Amino acid sequence: MTILCVRFQLPPTREADLPRLLGMLEEFTPVVQALPPDGALADLRGAERYFGRDAVELASVIRVRSLALYGVDCVIGAGPGPMLARVALRDAVPGVTCAVPEERDAIAEFLADKPVAALPGVGAATARTLGDYGLDTLGRVAAAPLSTLQRLVGAKAGRELHEKANGVDRGRVVPNAVSRSLATERPFVRDELDPDRHRRALLSAAEEIGARLRALEKVCRTLTLTVRYADRSATTRSRTLTEPTAHSPDLTRAAYGMYEALGLQRARVRAIALRAEGLDPADQASHQLTFDPVDEKVRRIEEVADRARAKFGPRAVMPGGLGHRLGGLAA
Repeated sequence: MTILCVRFQLPPTREADLPRLLGMLEEFTPVVQALPPDGALADLRGAERYFGRDAVELASVIRVRSLALYGVDCVIGAGPGPMLARVALRDAVPGVTCAVPEERDAIAEFLADKPVAALPGVGAATARTLGDYGLDTLGRVAAAPLSTLQRLVGAKAGRELHEKANGVDRGRVVPNAVSRSLATERPFVRDELDPDRHRRALLSAAEEIGARLRALEKVCRTLTLTVRYADRSATTRSRTLTEPTAHSPDLTRAAYGMYEALGLQRARVRAIALRAEGLDPADQASHQLTFDPVDEKVRRIEEVADRARAKFGPRAVMPGGLGHRLGGLAA
């Protein structure tokens, strides 16, 4: 095993600690890929030789350091490749690293009884399609003819699915930075039923994300919405934006669209969170020009508002919908 998939047990209020935890992983290997909001992949091939310990032993050291230095526990999966390590993570518990053996037959045995949805990149719709044909476990998918899988899910997806179900892991750990995402959360003082207050929280969160992106001179390509409910469950939806942006109205429209698509019926919402992902430098992003004078005016107003906030504080200029007290939102 040379790859670890680590998930830190960070509460939403401590997601900002992820960069420090990634820095701790980088003390073992420079090949660390952030998996926001609370995870990472680490390639330990060089570390195993340097420290004279295998990946499972190093995983134990990483967990102890995480607890001792930051008070954060973690669960860890280990495997010969990133995909297998991520599958192993599903069976891991704090204090016990779940490791996938390196032998081909052992890998096949490990995967055989796993549900199809255990594979990274296999969504609910694909799993449902395969399940309708009795292909509900990875063992059955591995045994199915490649041509059958390609007819069901498409040529490229079918080939990738067949390889992964047979334990072929072509992935690699790509070092990146956690700064490629920004997140903010709006908790409610009490579980909130009012959709208008849900939308007000979304507006506030989108305005903050937009302002932070512009301050960093970044744009985002994807926006992710997480709605946390009173029973501690959560729903997460992501949307790829038409073009990378830091424009708050565009972010707000995307957030509203994802929220409306959930079709919540008197849901008791405890908190709403937004995450901007796929961050790139703003000067490398393209913007579709428009002859709409209103759009240009709004963007100029946004620039002026940003300067006012920088000078007088984040509440110096706010949208009209946030001009009165954010009823129900925790301070």
